[in-house]
Amino acid sequence: MAKEIVRLAARGDGVSADGDFIAGAVPGDIVEGETIIAGPHHVAPPCVHFGICGGCQLQHADEEVLAGFARGRILGTLASAQIAPEHVHDVHLSPPLSRRRASLRAVRTPDGIELGFNEEGSRIVVDLHECHVLTPDLFFCAQSLRPYLADLLPQGWVSGITLTATPVGFDALLTNVKADRDTIARLAEWAKAAGVARVSLETPGGIDPVVQRAVPAVRFAGTQVDFPPGAFLQATEDGEAALVRAVLSATEGAKSVADLFGGLGTFAFPLAERARVVAADAARASIQALEKAAKRKKLRIETQHRDLFRRPFSAAELSKFDSIVLDPPRAGAKEQIAMIGPSKLQGFCYVSCNPNTFARDAKILAEAGFRIAELWPVGQFRWSTHVELAARFVR
Repeated sequence: MAKEIVRLAARGDGVSADGDFIAGAVPGDIVEGETIIAGPHHVAPPCVHFGICGGCQLQHADEEVLAGFARGRILGTLASAQIAPEHVHDVHLSPPLSRRRASLRAVRTPDGIELGFNEEGSRIVVDLHECHVLTPDLFFCAQSLRPYLADLLPQGWVSGITLTATPVGFDALLTNVKADRDTIARLAEWAKAAGVARVSLETPGGIDPVVQRAVPAVRFAGTQVDFPPGAFLQATEDGEAALVRAVLSATEGAKSVADLFGGLGTFAFPLAERARVVAADAARASIQALEKAAKRKKLRIETQHRDLFRRPFSAAELSKFDSIVLDPPRAGAKEQIAMIGPSKLQGFCYVSCNPNTFARDAKILAEAGFRIAELWPVGQFRWSTHVELAARFVR
């Protein structure tokens, strides 16, 4: 019996009206037995690796379905917590070839170096010959590392490679690579040839820069901030801009703002153009880089090196601000959320990269009298089931 696909599941499988999950199908497709008859929203995947590489799950879906998935992924999870936002903005999707940051893996095999993302749900490395997600420069930088890793990795070794593009040059962080003199010399050759500003190695003792041709730096609202080895940066400039716009809109009118889980200052610097900001984060190197940049430009930003899971801002501390921005990791911010209800805060912005923990935290906030006045869905990990958002809570 033929079945029509009506929606996508959280992992990207098509779902029929009677609840069957069909891998490789999108809404509007018709499924007859094991045959998928492409509907109006089914497109040809642009990448030869699609279906194997774990970097993308939705290259066979058009723009309408991609936007619908991002929106539905968030609203469906909130609905399970009996929460409905009052207004949902249009979904922002980052374009192809826009990822400026990526974590790849390389393995030495008898045939040479295999370098790319893992297969979906596997530790097997997909040897990438093309990528429609990474910027062309970032892809070229990764590919240029192959001959050097062929000299450096013993048979069967796997190395993690995190590459971040900055205006000063690429920042590279490698794992499971020996930090001996010959290795460092070869990595220095690669850095010069590939436009890499710094190469760091992660060892049992921590992260050690072993090659530095320049200090990588990024810019937020016109302020240059030094980029520590392996620090967090939004995956795309485009997605970062969308989230910044949402944060500024959600905190409009606030003259004092706490930027919690502030990192390098993605939101702190734009906020400081109109408000006094206190930025807090547990990542010492990042918060120190933020502080240094803010002092250099004499901006209204105070910093705190603080673990917000172990020592969240208290209700009394939160009550000193007109608003806050909360941008926690995937685990959410349950400990910090618990302090918001008893505080005097009447509104704030929550940025999330995990709809599940966001819904959990939103339910706690709803019980404290908060509601979601606005929600901005953001799909900066194009063709992925990874969805982000910003929300304005008020009470």
